[in-house]
Amino acid sequence: MKVLHVITTLDVGGAEMHLLAQVRGQASRGHEVRVAYLKGHGSLESDFRAAGARDVVRVGSGPGLFARLWPHLRWAQIVHTHLLKADMAGALAATLAGRRAGLIASKHNDERVLERPLVSLVHGLIGALPQRTICLSDHVARYIERYGRVRRDKLVRIYYGLDPTPFERAASDTAARARVREELGIAPDEVVFVCVARFAPQKAHDVLLRAHAQLVANAPRARLLLVGDDPFGDGRVRAEALARELDLKERVLFAGIRRDVPAVLAASDVFVMSSLWEGLGLVFLEAMAAGMPVVSTRVSAIPEVVEHELTGLLVPPSDVAALCAAMAALANDPARRAALGARGRERVRKLFGLERMVEQTLELYAAVQGRAAGGR
Repeated sequence: MKVLHVITTLDVGGAEMHLLAQVRGQASRGHEVRVAYLKGHGSLESDFRAAGARDVVRVGSGPGLFARLWPHLRWAQIVHTHLLKADMAGALAATLAGRRAGLIASKHNDERVLERPLVSLVHGLIGALPQRTICLSDHVARYIERYGRVRRDKLVRIYYGLDPTPFERAASDTAARARVREELGIAPDEVVFVCVARFAPQKAHDVLLRAHAQLVANAPRARLLLVGDDPFGDGRVRAEALARELDLKERVLFAGIRRDVPAVLAASDVFVMSSLWEGLGLVFLEAMAAGMPVVSTRVSAIPEVVEHELTGLLVPPSDVAALCAAMAALANDPARRAALGARGRERVRKLFGLERMVEQTLELYAAVQGRAAGGR
């Protein structure tokens, strides 16, 4: 099968890492895969080539987009788009190129811009073009039906999948844990709360920093490790300014983008993220695979992933005091951290396996191709 994936950016993020896993799985099963992206630095280009993509191209987003995509569209049997800008541009381009019969979209988040009436209306028209739209959670499916105006019978839920092996292996390597902590200047007896996320408004780093400022007053050995950056804005700069304002210089570490996320998670004790919304959150699966308890917010699809008081603790969004209380509950209770983490690892293996995700996606491709061949 010849598969063209079209995505908005090819920089580090949940949707991009999900697509990387899909490409690796599809290529390993003998399918020919190409990847086109619209904008950004393309920092994952080499990763996609190593995963088996035959071609990785930046097509831009200007007037020449269609011309640059044309040869790849004509080559493809399946055109699979990811993220809102690529969904809209890719759907129109694929339809004009005569590839609508094999067109599939993926929704990785509950895109809040769809709540604007005009955007919702336009999306409803363009969103009717794909044969099927994959939603990574039940929450996102409901959201896309309501605000994206896509018919329910066109929506298919396929959870993100994860290979837990790298995370489990890193978690069992005590020497590597000590090495990463030493590199970051973290003492053996400190309790590390880690957040791996872009510095985007959706992630509400300001809420997390304020909660941590309250936490260290009663848990002075707690550290906050922030992994990620903001390639399209000044989110990290503003977070660093707030950390200085809160006098957290010694208690917060800004680590930037790391390629050794399994090792960083293994060197930490609790995963924490104060999201205002999440389509699913691949990083939650990564943290749970590493055997970490999760502290996050009770919004969007997060409760589909993190079970409150079973694999983590969930609090209302934008509630600094509640987030601090949840962090404090785990900071001083290593036995509870271990119990929550063990159940989280088990949940990832049971519900969020990588093989399941790849196979369900390929089955959908085959079904769409079958309908096209049958003239339906």
